[in-house]
Amino acid sequence: MLDKFAHKATSWAGSTQSLVVHTLVFIGALALGFFGFGWDRVLLVLTTIVSLEAIYLSIFIQMTVNKHAESLQEVSQDVEEIQEDIEELSEEVEEKESL
Repeated sequence: MLDKFAHKATSWAGSTQSLVVHTLVFIGALALGFFGFGWDRVLLVLTTIVSLEAIYLSIFIQMTVNKHAESLQEVSQDVEEIQEDIEELSEEVEEKESL
C-alpha cells in the first residue's frame, strides 16, 4: 500500500498539476506577508513545510527507484535464461545439421 502511494506521489510531483499547485501555494503564503501576518512567521512556516515535503518526496523517489531496480534485475535474469535457451537450441541445431 505504501509502495503504491509512493509511486503516485512521485508521479504527481513530476506533473504540471503539481507545478501549478505549488506555485499557487507559494504565492498564497507570500501574500500573507502583505496582509499583516509577520514575515518571520510566514517564512518559518513556509520553510518548514517545504523542507518536510522535500524529505518525504526524496524518500518516495528512492522507494520508486528501488522498485524499478528490482524490476530491472528480474528482467536481466529473464534475459540471461533466454540467452542460455538460445545457446542450447543453437547447439542442437548445429548437431542436427552435422548429421
